[in-house]
Amino acid sequence: MKQLFLSQIQSFYGRKGAFGCLLIFSLHVQAQMPVPLKRFLEKPSLKGASVSFMVKEVTSGQTLYHFDADRELTPASVLKTVTTASALAILGEDFRFETSLLYDGEVRDGVLNGNLYIYGTGDPTLNSSELHTEKDSLLAVWTAAVKAAGIRKIAGHVIADESLFDTEGVSMKWMREDLGNYYGQGSYGLNIFDNQYALYLETGTEGTSPSISHCEPAMPFLVFHNYLKTAPVSTDSCYITGFPFSNERYLYGVVPERHSRIKLKGDIPEPSLFLAQYFNKYLIKNGIETKKEPSCYRILRESGQWPNAERKKLITTSSPALKDIIRITHFASQNLYADALLKTLGLRYVSESQEVISSFEKGVRVIRNYWHKKGLNTASLWMYDGSGLASSNKVTARFLCDLYAFMATRPEVSETFLRSLPQAGLEGTVRTMLKGSALQGKVRLKSGSMSRVRCYGGYIVKDKKQYAVAILINQFSGKNNLMKTSVEELLLSLF
Repeated sequence: MKQLFLSQIQSFYGRKGAFGCLLIFSLHVQAQMPVPLKRFLEKPSLKGASVSFMVKEVTSGQTLYHFDADRELTPASVLKTVTTASALAILGEDFRFETSLLYDGEVRDGVLNGNLYIYGTGDPTLNSSELHTEKDSLLAVWTAAVKAAGIRKIAGHVIADESLFDTEGVSMKWMREDLGNYYGQGSYGLNIFDNQYALYLETGTEGTSPSISHCEPAMPFLVFHNYLKTAPVSTDSCYITGFPFSNERYLYGVVPERHSRIKLKGDIPEPSLFLAQYFNKYLIKNGIETKKEPSCYRILRESGQWPNAERKKLITTSSPALKDIIRITHFASQNLYADALLKTLGLRYVSESQEVISSFEKGVRVIRNYWHKKGLNTASLWMYDGSGLASSNKVTARFLCDLYAFMATRPEVSETFLRSLPQAGLEGTVRTMLKGSALQGKVRLKSGSMSRVRCYGGYIVKDKKQYAVAILINQFSGKNNLMKTSVEELLLSLF
């Protein structure tokens, strides 16, 4: 009967233009939609929402399930997989960032009559908490190199040279609530401590303002305007806001009453300058005298004092391999790592004559050009950072599945990329996803969320077959955890 009905429709409309084809296609899609997907889309929390969904078998390229797969939606942190896949494919899994210690002038009788430079190439792992190394182990290596060169006193400055990237540390598309917060830290030619500090508070009775105890690492130059209030709540809901290069920070929100140690986290406003200051203090502590105030490229260039003297190298240190950096980026959803990778890819961009574009945009163009040459439809990829923090970022489930399928079928990158994604129910930001279910450990996903956005991208393995999966949900209502449960139900029903 269905075939007869479709045949009658086709005979009536088939020669009258596109309308007939559209109607037949619509009826076909509705007939083929699996019941679990239909049930998912009918949930009250998705009324008025946008959903882009696709599952593709990677070896054959066959699409198993899809819904509005070409809808461009905000992916949140799932965009990190585009950045990391691009970095892995272009730079290779053994790529490492390098940071060099150099000097100008001459060393005589233990005195460096010149400046000591820290030259950065964007390494996001310097003194990173994600590496679980001793706090100042890298600085100890640098200091040993200074002493090995016979330097006991520095007559010039300790200078951080972050000039490889521009000063646009944060994307212009980020929201004000992100600026100053720990996850909204900028990415620069030099980074330190994940470009974050911890602020500790003591709180009193309800309705009072908490007192600021201290910062780790110490941030004596920061001025905090404290508008926090205490209340009978179990967790804080706070913002630390402020702009790059500004030493003023504003504290808003509510914190629990009667606590002796509440920890908030914020961004270091100028990591390169802070690194120069921090290393300068470390040198003094370890017996090397310094005479002048530490500084950085931005400040010296803007004041017309940037030195152009020839430099000599003392030591070059390297980051972990890219395969390890990518794994941390996915497991911890590290915004700094992702944005540093994007800007590093941007170093490969060849600018047109008199073209001036940001380090962010250079990276985006390299990524778009790469995937366009690989046959992916980059018209659906809109990137304004590498981390996914910008709500203006847009991508489709189809583009993500095509990218995942590409990575899975390239032996030189497939295993590294797959293992960089955390196993649902066991690891990373998806350790509670599908926990205790039949799919625990069989699904590797990157999650992404922000206000009214919930997304997942990665792989499912079933019956010795590997499937690329992407689901993007924007503008849903209700709680994030309930939407996570709905996605779990969908995947379990389909697989």
